[in-house]
Amino acid sequence: MLTHLKEEVCQANLDLVKEGLVIHTWGNASGIDRSRGLMVIKPSGVPYERMKPDHMVVVALDSGKVVEGKLNPSSDTPTHLLLYRAFKNIGGVVHTHSFCATAWAQTGRAVPALGTTHADYFHGAVPCTRPLRPREIKNNYETETGKIIVETFKSRDPLSCPAVLVANHGPFAWGRSIREAVHNAVILEHVVRLAAETFRNFPGAQPMRQELLDKHFFRKHGPAASYGQVQSSSSSSSNFPKHPPLRGSRR
Repeated sequence: MLTHLKEEVCQANLDLVKEGLVIHTWGNASGIDRSRGLMVIKPSGVPYERMKPDHMVVVALDSGKVVEGKLNPSSDTPTHLLLYRAFKNIGGVVHTHSFCATAWAQTGRAVPALGTTHADYFHGAVPCTRPLRPREIKNNYETETGKIIVETFKSRDPLSCPAVLVANHGPFAWGRSIREAVHNAVILEHVVRLAAETFRNFPGAQPMRQELLDKHFFRKHGPAASYGQVQSSSSSSSNFPKHPPLRGSRR
């Protein structure tokens, strides 16, 4: 069942290690087959060096029940499920405890858009959730984590900012595919590192002008995006991916 998706999800998890975003077993990636209502996610606590596609666990999107797999799914499975249910256009979710993004999450602050590197991927600040309340921590912790992420994006298109910091915890990133989710997790770590270095050199740094932010984000993600290669009938979509227009795009 879902052989190709299992391979993609397994590779995505291994890529997180390759990119330096995960040590030990501190992270997870998942992908979804929306036509079948099934999510594939890594197993809980399995060392990455021994991980194989057959180890991936298939979970029903609606019920959260394991449909296929001999191992327990990641402990963050309820969070992933909440995000897929709420964010209808995403196809992959990544959670890590990467060094820079996790350190920033521990401050409880959003990551401001200071420059065009940030604006190429995130239309505005990368938000940080509010802290979980005691009852949320005690009861259904992973589910409540998903809920506060969704709450944080209640007035924002999740594809205009495909990442979030969970206060005192760490980053989650997503994308239209599992491969894109991994890519966005890598970019998030770099952007947070840039912001930290900027404030180290100049604590009074201010967010960039809205006009410049819009220019960089929408030239790459808007309906009239000019970044990258133009598709033709002979071009391979796998070689030259083109994002569809974002909801609320202004260009």
